[in-house]
This record gives sequence, C-alpha cells and structure tokens, in this order.
Amino acid sequence: MFFASDNTGPAHPKVMEALIRANEGYATPYGDDDLMAALTSRIRALFEAPEAVVHMVATGTAANSLILATLAEPWQTIFCTPEAHIQEDECNAPEFFTGGAKLTLVESRYAKMRPEALARAIEAEETRGVHGPQRGPVSITNVTERGTLYSAAEIARIGEIAGKYGLPLHLDGARFANALVRLGCTPAELTWKAGVDAISFGGTKNGLLGAEAVIFFDPAHDWEFQPRRKRAGHLPSKNRYLAAQMLAHLEDDLWLQCARMANEAAARLARGLEQIETVSILFEPEANMIFATFPRAAHKRLHEAGAKYYVWEGSFEGDDPAEPLTARLVCDWSVTDENIARFLSVIRAS
Repeated sequence: MFFASDNTGPAHPKVMEALIRANEGYATPYGDDDLMAALTSRIRALFEAPEAVVHMVATGTAANSLILATLAEPWQTIFCTPEAHIQEDECNAPEFFTGGAKLTLVESRYAKMRPEALARAIEAEETRGVHGPQRGPVSITNVTERGTLYSAAEIARIGEIAGKYGLPLHLDGARFANALVRLGCTPAELTWKAGVDAISFGGTKNGLLGAEAVIFFDPAHDWEFQPRRKRAGHLPSKNRYLAAQMLAHLEDDLWLQCARMANEAAARLARGLEQIETVSILFEPEANMIFATFPRAAHKRLHEAGAKYYVWEGSFEGDDPAEPLTARLVCDWSVTDENIARFLSVIRAS
C-alpha cells in the first residue's frame, strides 16, 4: 500500500535493461555521446520541434531551477502559483540558481493559475523603476501539485498573456506524461504550440531511475544554459546513463504506458473511495493524484497496516478519532489492484 509518491515506485524493468546495455564499452562524456544524440533526435521528432535543444539532469529541481535561471535575470521576478513545486518544495533553489530572482505568487484555482490574476500580477510589477523587481518568466505545472490539469487551451491563454508582455513561459512537466495521456493531446499541442518556451520533461516519477530532460524550443537559450548547468554541478560526466534511461522511456511509448497505468490505478482507487461514506475527495482526480479526507481513526488503521502516504492537512496525532484529515495519495505505474483493494478494505473497517 505505497501511495506516498510516484517517486517511491520502482524503475521499469525495460529502463534497467537499457542501463545494462549502456554500460558496455566506452562513450564520450559530458553529453557528447551517441545515446544523447539519438535522444535529441527522438525528442525533436516527438515534440515536432526540429531545432529544440535537449539536455539531461538528474533531478526535477535542477531542471526547473536551471531553466528559470536561463530565462530570468537576477533582478526579475518569476510568476507562479502558491502551490507550485518551485514555491513549496525546492528550498529556494530557483532563487539560488537565478542569483536572486524572486517569486511572485499568482492567485490560483485548484492549483491552476488564473489568467486574469496573472495579468494583474504582471501589471503590478515594473511600477517602481529601479527600486522594484522587473517582470520575468511565468512558470506553470502540468499535472499541477493538486492533481488537476491545464488543457492546451488553458496553457495557450497563459502563454498569450505572457507573450503580450514579452515574458517566457516555463512548464514544470514532472508529470507531463500523465497529463498528456489524460488530455489526448500531442506533446507539441501541450507545449510550444500553446506558447511554452521550455519544459522540464519528467521521467523520475514515471518509471525512470533518475533522469529529467531540459528542453528549450528556442535554440538561442542553449549556450547560456550550458555554463549554468556546469557551474551548478549538474553536468553529468557519464551522461549516457541518463540518456539511456530517457531513450528507453520513449521507446515503443513506454512513457505513455507507464503514465496510463498510474492514471488508471488512481481512477480505480478514487472510484473505491467515492463509495465509502466517510470519505470526501477534495479535487476531481484528473491524473494519478488524489486528495481525500477521512477520519483520523481510519488513518491510524492504515498506518498500523503499513500504508505509506502523506497526511496533507491536519495532525495525525489527536484525541478525536472522527476528526477528518486529508491524505494525498499518488499512484505510480507499478500499483496493483491488490494494493488498492487492501487500502480500501482497511478504511472500511470499523
């Protein structure tokens, strides 16, 4: 019963097999290897972007922060939602890597940036001359940190506003595959065709051992990213092992299969939770993440039975067994029907 995060699941066996193959012989280091060249071609074809620049890093925090450092000057501000990973969970890494650019929080609904609020936030900056922050990139996340999705049209609306002010748009795509299979779009429709300038193309949450791709759709950003990545200590010498993971991910649409399996597991779990009278689901589950509220007593039973997940709101410790606490439940590609059935049975137990 492991629902803490899609980071906690195993790497897919096909990815591990690809790593074993990549381990044979010698390869030029620092990204100048045949696997990286093949990966760049594959991603360019996948995104219908023949001039896209592709680089590998090992973590999503590095991908987000280094992209934003490339797109933002230290005296600018980055527009994001209060729920954004770069705001809540990256220990000020974007501020660190940008050399001091701040974050401006934009009002959201279900963790999705509200276009009219973005316009107001942008207008509120550059009003104090040299004394205030200058306007910088806009950053959104798909799937959002609350499990909701931006449609291609919604991203395009954000992109339109950013473009009006000449601001680049960054997409945190840690769960991009999960969004894609649910929405039925192409990668291009959900990124550059909607105004996205760069994407952190996630793999670690979707069956990889640890690999994220940085994609700039405008090659003009390539050189500035490269020394920033090196200076930050995120240029892998044995890049072939990261490229091998991502190539295996894309081979025969494994990345979409894994995302679909995770989404379907979450949908089965949500259907079961909806049938339990004491459970309330806070947001419509649109991908592989569920926020559900149920009594403290059920939480304690689950933890005693070995379930792993985060209590998102409320304190696990307390005297009232009926007090509702909110759980965040995340499914990865490896979640089984047996795990889901056992989790539901423990909640139902009186």
